[in-house]
Amino acid sequence: MLFAITLNYLRPEQEVQAQLEDHKIWLADNICQGRILFAGPLLNGTGGFILAYGEQEAEIQQMIAADPFAIHQLAGFSTQAIAPAIRAGQFPQRWASEAKTVA
Repeated sequence: MLFAITLNYLRPEQEVQAQLEDHKIWLADNICQGRILFAGPLLNGTGGFILAYGEQEAEIQQMIAADPFAIHQLAGFSTQAIAPAIRAGQFPQRWASEAKTVA
C-alpha cells in the first residue's frame, strides 16, 4: 500500500536545520529498505513530502517515529493511505499492482 506523508515544521528553521543531516540519513536508510520511494522539501519551506510503501499503516507509523524530526518534535506528520487506480507505465508495478497502466 502507498502512503502520502506530509511534514509540517513545528519549530524554527534553525532547529530543523540542526537535525537535517540525521533526517537525511533516516530517509536514505528507509529508501534502501524499500519503504520510502521519494522525498523532498515543500517549495514553500514549511515542511516536506514523502511517498512511502508498506503493508500496514502501523509499519509506516513506526518508521515515522524513528525520524529525528519526530523524535525532536520538529515536524508534525500527516499520513494518508492511497489506493492507486492508474499509474504511468514507468511507475513500478510492485508499488501499485492494482492500478491500471496508462501509456
